[in-house]
Amino acid sequence: MVLALLAFLAIPVPDWAKLQDEILRHYQALVRMDTSDPPGNEAPAVEYLKKVLTAEGIPVKVFAKDPKRANLVARLKGNGKLRPLLIMGHLDVVGVQPEKWKYPPFSATRADGYIYGRGTLDDKDNVTAGLMTLIMLKRLNVPLDRDVIFLAEAGEEGNPQWGIQYMVENHWSEIEAEYCIAEGGGVYRKGGKMNRMLVATTEKTPYTVKLIAHGTSGHGSRPILDNAIGTLSNALGKIVAWQTPSRLNDTTRTYFERLATISAPEEAARYNGLVDPARTGAIQDYFRANETMHYSMLRTSISPTMLNAGFRRNVIPSTAEATLDIRALPDENMKGFLEQLRKVANDPKIEVQAPEKSYRPTAPPSRLDTELFRAIEAAQRRIYPGALTLPTMSTGASDKVFLQMKGVQTYGIGPLTDEEDAALGFGSHSDQERLLEAEIYRFTAFNWDVVTAIAVAK
Repeated sequence: MVLALLAFLAIPVPDWAKLQDEILRHYQALVRMDTSDPPGNEAPAVEYLKKVLTAEGIPVKVFAKDPKRANLVARLKGNGKLRPLLIMGHLDVVGVQPEKWKYPPFSATRADGYIYGRGTLDDKDNVTAGLMTLIMLKRLNVPLDRDVIFLAEAGEEGNPQWGIQYMVENHWSEIEAEYCIAEGGGVYRKGGKMNRMLVATTEKTPYTVKLIAHGTSGHGSRPILDNAIGTLSNALGKIVAWQTPSRLNDTTRTYFERLATISAPEEAARYNGLVDPARTGAIQDYFRANETMHYSMLRTSISPTMLNAGFRRNVIPSTAEATLDIRALPDENMKGFLEQLRKVANDPKIEVQAPEKSYRPTAPPSRLDTELFRAIEAAQRRIYPGALTLPTMSTGASDKVFLQMKGVQTYGIGPLTDEEDAALGFGSHSDQERLLEAEIYRFTAFNWDVVTAIAVAK
């Protein structure tokens, strides 16, 4: 153990202060590429990464089901004593409404200590940190006990058939690994004080469900009782009011237990009270009104997100349709859940259309007792002192599940952000997006610490 520690301490450490210009150059270059999905077009970003990595003497391969939706794999070889580590980030981003942005969404504007642009948080921060980690391992000639693989993938934003699904099904040997670090977590600061780092070990499964109301069409001047829009509205009201059943799993139980240790007494009492049947009802009501992420972490959630009905103001339509975004707990029985949803709607004129399965698989959670999870905790203490590592179940969806289905212990990480930013509209998928410039540098150093802790030759 002592020799291993001495070997680790002997690793050359990058001069991160001198590397800031280089990190920023790559980060801004990637953010400035419009890789909105749809349509995607990650190929220019792949070409950029290929040029950078090839110049460093790092072998690169490109794989694509569609030439415009390319994926890049780069690998540094270890001595083979341990199975590989995969560093994964996605190159596509969600679309934008440019008129709602303070700065142009693909400008990577540097202002007020921030970098503004689509992808600054999701997910070109992870891509940049992974890129620089690989570059510095190569430049410093760090000896490795395991291969370190870098995957910059396409299609994460709802179209995994171009990216991780394609790679797993057709090129698994190129990315097969024991461990993976990817997106899905982050360090949080509130009121200027850092308090916790979330590491995603599992996530909910997305389902898109259609709620279709059927009625009689007619002239808008003659109201009718079975107006499809009215029928749909009544059903939606019942569904939105429905408090779906709650339950804890190993990840969320550990999350709330640890969160209680760093929370104010009143908050801690709520988090600890989730296991008390006499108190959980009131706590759930509080979460629903005040802590929506925690409310969603405890249950399969339903959010109406889109409506479609009618084509003229004076025509009563015969159908009205709502789209429901359902995020299922990993152990949810969806057939039974949808039957209960129909009972809640309680109207024979309402049709529930649901896919047989999600476009993302349901995967087992990553363990909390692995070498990589311990390395993440240790790196957090060094790089983000004052925070506490909390394993979490992400309420969103990511491509990590495709790896977890193959047995890869996969963990979601991310840079530090201020909790207040989300309410101001600067979060991932928001009308605007930004990251503190200093935090892309710190996050890169964090990636380095995690990777070298488990990959360096002992």
